[in-house]
Amino acid sequence: MNYETVIGLEVHLHLNTKTKAFCGCSTEFGKQPNTQVCPVCLGLPGSLPVFNQIALDYAIKVALALNCKIQEYTKFDRKNYFYPDLPKNYQISQYDLPLSRDGFLEIKINGKAKRIGITRVHMEEDAGKLIHESTESLVDFNRTGVPLLEIVSEPEISSPEEAHEYLAALKSLIEYLDVSDCDMEKGSLRCDANISLRKKGEKELGIKTELKNMNSFKAVKDALAHEEKRQAELLDAGKTLAQETRCWDTKELKTISMRTKEGSQDYRYFPEPDLPEFIINEEWIARLKEGIPELPQEKMRRFIKEFGLSEYDAKILTASKRDSFFAEECMQAYLGQDKKLVVNWFIGPMLSEANERNCALSDLGLSVVGLIELIGYVDRNEISHLSAKIVLTEMIASGKPAETIIGEKNLIQVSDSVSLNDIIEEAVKENSKSVADYQAGKENALMFLVGQVMRKSKGKANPKAVQDLLKEKFK
Repeated sequence: MNYETVIGLEVHLHLNTKTKAFCGCSTEFGKQPNTQVCPVCLGLPGSLPVFNQIALDYAIKVALALNCKIQEYTKFDRKNYFYPDLPKNYQISQYDLPLSRDGFLEIKINGKAKRIGITRVHMEEDAGKLIHESTESLVDFNRTGVPLLEIVSEPEISSPEEAHEYLAALKSLIEYLDVSDCDMEKGSLRCDANISLRKKGEKELGIKTELKNMNSFKAVKDALAHEEKRQAELLDAGKTLAQETRCWDTKELKTISMRTKEGSQDYRYFPEPDLPEFIINEEWIARLKEGIPELPQEKMRRFIKEFGLSEYDAKILTASKRDSFFAEECMQAYLGQDKKLVVNWFIGPMLSEANERNCALSDLGLSVVGLIELIGYVDRNEISHLSAKIVLTEMIASGKPAETIIGEKNLIQVSDSVSLNDIIEEAVKENSKSVADYQAGKENALMFLVGQVMRKSKGKANPKAVQDLLKEKFK
């Protein structure tokens, strides 16, 4: 392309407090519509908000983890707009004195570190949820007032791939803090993206488009890629782009214009009169900072140092907090020197099983003891890698221990020469050309013979033992 892509992301994050931001209503997901509401979150006359202390603590933790500067003074504002799912006709949010500013999140792109600036992390309340049916629209106010963080990045993301990496890193960090479930299907994590193009070498930003209705990181990546192409084609044709909000159509896989983009003046912000300014002192910040756990990048560096893992392996194992704990327990329980043998199971067969079931590694139902027991059978050459994968699948499906499954399926490898000699003799007689090729110096012919023995033994023969016996035979 003749253009540079400039992307900024706005991530909205539900905080997993038990009650809403400004009232005592439950935040539990999935309850009957309009059953978790009260005069405060419905904005009825005479009702007054009281801010949730836990929500503020969680917000400060996220801001600190994103290297933001916490403001000593912060306040709430009213963001005025009219929409059916906003019962007060305004949203309690933050404008000129947000909770925090000037942070960053480090990501890795093609093996190189890149810092994406965080403009601000501020607090607000969520709106309700509209449900559109064929002839009518319904509104559920249960979500109204749920505490929400808005995390705004600087326009420093240069491609849809970088945007995807940023979101994955942000989600991982927040999961480690245990302040949100980050479930996009529930709406706990939502993302709006601003994208513009400018000619290469120019500094001034182009006219931006805001993208909405993206319910997965893949959808964000796909929508940005589509919009990148759409804008480039319009600019190449000499047309002027409109600053607008566009919706990602998941069926047509294209963006559709929704409305012209609003500016801050359109929302008529003014200070929330029913809430005071908040003063956040150094002692408060220090207390919360002490409670921040080891974060993904710190854990990744430790895994590399302590367990001798590659950066690629460590990144996979530390992406999820629960998976990282499970992986670390397994590596510590494994008595062998080379922890890579355990890691190979995580990033190989187990990751394949998890992807097939659309779940996390830690949700496969395997225990530390059970997995180490299975790996032990392979280490001792008692079962083959192929058989071990069969056992793993059965362990996940049935919950049975490896020993039971191996016994039921009679998977113990045959290693003794007495048991293997007859099968080897048979394979040699049937493949005289391969024997001649090996004796002529073609090493691959030996592995072909090993494969024939494995086939005849129905996978029970120990391939290393077969290889050794064949070499001995052809001396």
